[in-house]
Amino acid sequence: MTFVIATHNAHKLAELQRILRPLGIDAVTAELTEAEETGTTFAENAFLKAQSACRETGMPAVADDSGLMVDALNGAPGVYSARYAGENATDADRIQKLLSQMQDVPEHARGAKFVSSICCVFPDGTTITAEGECPGKIAFAPAGDGGFGYDPVFLCGEKTYAEMTDAEKDAVSHRGKALRRFSVALRAWKSAQENNKQ
Repeated sequence: MTFVIATHNAHKLAELQRILRPLGIDAVTAELTEAEETGTTFAENAFLKAQSACRETGMPAVADDSGLMVDALNGAPGVYSARYAGENATDADRIQKLLSQMQDVPEHARGAKFVSSICCVFPDGTTITAEGECPGKIAFAPAGDGGFGYDPVFLCGEKTYAEMTDAEKDAVSHRGKALRRFSVALRAWKSAQENNKQ
């Protein structure tokens, strides 16, 4: 089964492909129009992106909307995680802004979580959704050179996401959890499709 992945983020595409491959899904990308993320939740934005990609390609489309929610910042940056430091900011810019806003926050109050909402839209209008969260805390300084985004400052247990191997991160990450739940829902959908043909 081939799905188009609605993202322009090469790191996110690679992560989605890695996790979807064992489910028998060939995840491809396409030159897609950037969907406007006007939703107020991760789930709303994931749906908007998947719906736009499905309409544009005529293929089942999977989109992920995810971000970091920091307790001491009242849930920010949240759905604005990618635009937290401005439209053309780099990962380093976003991390720098986050750490500067957290500089006076003590260790016990640095709780945070990553959230991922997955949405798949099929050409017939069927949608499958799933969500995953990973609790953790914000480190005082970046550590590790893997991952992307806020990974170097998101501590999950003793390591930041950026210090983990791909397998370690997939096992605990928000996106890994969301995609495993998505796979269960997708299998149920496929089973229902097969039963309808009998």
